[in-house]
Amino acid sequence: MKSAQEDQYLEFVAERAKALYRSAYVLAAGDAHLAEDLVQETLSRVYVHWKRVARADSPAAYAQTILVRTSLTLRRRRSTGERPTGNMPDSAEAGPDAALRLTLLDALAQLPPRDRAVLLLRYWEDRSIEETARMLKLSSSAVRSQGTRALNRVRALLGDSLSDLVRH
Repeated sequence: MKSAQEDQYLEFVAERAKALYRSAYVLAAGDAHLAEDLVQETLSRVYVHWKRVARADSPAAYAQTILVRTSLTLRRRRSTGERPTGNMPDSAEAGPDAALRLTLLDALAQLPPRDRAVLLLRYWEDRSIEETARMLKLSSSAVRSQGTRALNRVRALLGDSLSDLVRH
């Protein structure tokens, strides 16, 4: 890669790495190590295809698409169904929203990866139905139905616990 392109890539990484990590953390259902792996894999793929990415209308959206697809592919390729359990890492901030955040992450972790991806793109990233469908290679109606099903599942999993956490 030429020096000017490397500089563009490094600037892109500096601007987008934190946002990619936040999205990866949700896609990985709160697994910080997996989120770091997803971001690393995404950025390496962006690097390899930087000329194409840089020419895209939105390099950030291109990288986000790579992240979501990498997450879904990685879930399919995993040879074991291991799911780390136990306490959250010590780095979790204890604050007024900590219990709410942990409760939501636990509910999201119980969803299938594709449902989690739909919720991430539609509600966390605030993407349109059409954009989400394009990123996940689904039809618009599939995104709507999966999103509705996933939201209903999260609501059922949370029950009254969410309203208790929000009030306190």
